[in-house]
Amino acid sequence: MNLKDIKKVYFVGIGGIGMSAIARFFNSRGIEVLGYDKTATVLTKKLEAEGMEIHFEDDVKHIPKNIDLVVYTPAIPDDHNELNYFFKNEYPVYKRSEVLGLISRSAKCLAIAGTHGKTTTTSILTHILKVGGVDCTAFLGGIAQNFESNYVHGESEYVVVEADEYDRSFLTLTPYLAAILSMDADHLDIYGSDENVKEGFNQFAEKVNKSGTLFLRNGLSLNEIKGLEISSFGLDKGIYRSHNVRVEKGFFVFDYKSPKESIENVKFVLPGHHNVENATAAIAIAQQLGVTGAAVKKALLTFKGVKRRFEFIYRTEGQVYIDDYAHHPTELKAAIRAAKTLYPDKKISGIFQPHLFSRTRDFVEDFAKALDGLDEVILMDIYPAREKPIPGVTSKIVFDLMENPNKSLASKSNLMEVLSERKFEVLMTLGAGDIDTFVLPIKEMIENG
Repeated sequence: MNLKDIKKVYFVGIGGIGMSAIARFFNSRGIEVLGYDKTATVLTKKLEAEGMEIHFEDDVKHIPKNIDLVVYTPAIPDDHNELNYFFKNEYPVYKRSEVLGLISRSAKCLAIAGTHGKTTTTSILTHILKVGGVDCTAFLGGIAQNFESNYVHGESEYVVVEADEYDRSFLTLTPYLAAILSMDADHLDIYGSDENVKEGFNQFAEKVNKSGTLFLRNGLSLNEIKGLEISSFGLDKGIYRSHNVRVEKGFFVFDYKSPKESIENVKFVLPGHHNVENATAAIAIAQQLGVTGAAVKKALLTFKGVKRRFEFIYRTEGQVYIDDYAHHPTELKAAIRAAKTLYPDKKISGIFQPHLFSRTRDFVEDFAKALDGLDEVILMDIYPAREKPIPGVTSKIVFDLMENPNKSLASKSNLMEVLSERKFEVLMTLGAGDIDTFVLPIKEMIENG
């Protein structure tokens, strides 16, 4: 498949965060973009406003003629009429990850891998590069506030991508420079075991161009890869490292040391030690492309964050409301720790919606321990996403293991009623399902007292 020959692209599941970024890539190049999604959303409305044609009924009558490429997401069910029509009639049908792989091979790919932190780190890296004079293209897994988009257009040879381990998608990439942030057990419905997850990351590392570099978080280990330069990064340890992390007037501030250029008193608006570590990986890659310390400092001070990644929805002296995408125990711990670091004297309350029955089952004890870090917990029903219910797996199995006495259960139907009876100092909504649909109602409730 030659990207230069494509005139018309059709997306099955165009409203997904990863799919829409690729749709925007083609649209920005004057290629006609059409597609289907299950429901209209804020994102699909923006795509339509940008000139893409979208419908919301799974019916082959909506399929136009002369399609050069069909792109689909694995989240589409097997009985989907349109997708089956494309397969049956032998259209050129590619997974989203395969198309991203094609795009990455036509440029110098800067890939960020890891079970946590990919979206934040790719967004930080993209912003640093743009500020530092590297006009990169970027495919992001969230809406970066600096760009108000999950796709960033650029004219240089560099393209920044998230290397997604789900469905082993990252094995379609051929990175020039790459970073691995974490290799925790996750997506066990795909991999089956922690060992297989790590093996997947080893296979990804082998895809990195031998003329480039792989940045590996300090403490992680891979199989030996002949001919590949591997450099460590981290907090306090690593060849590229941030240290002396402190909080000053609401900013996380740190010093950075590397063989390229050391930088002192870096102010970062994004809270949390985990985000400083994410920024460390981004700085390390940016330095390979010649970005200066002065540009790094300016970029991190002006970085606005990513929607649903420790996003401040409401903030006054008396009350704070934060929304975060955290849906794995490690992510929950990091988000809660960041809130406690910023607000050590305030009560931290959290509403958590578990994501996937299988993930809840696989990490039930870890979820309970992570949520015990909150001063008060409201636990919602599990968001199923692509899964069917698993007998005996509900939010209550996490609830029963929690030692926190200030805990309660809630459903989507009664959540607002439960919240209306309480006063909050610092409130967090946590989860990757549809908990974000409550963000605006909760904000309005807080504003109205």
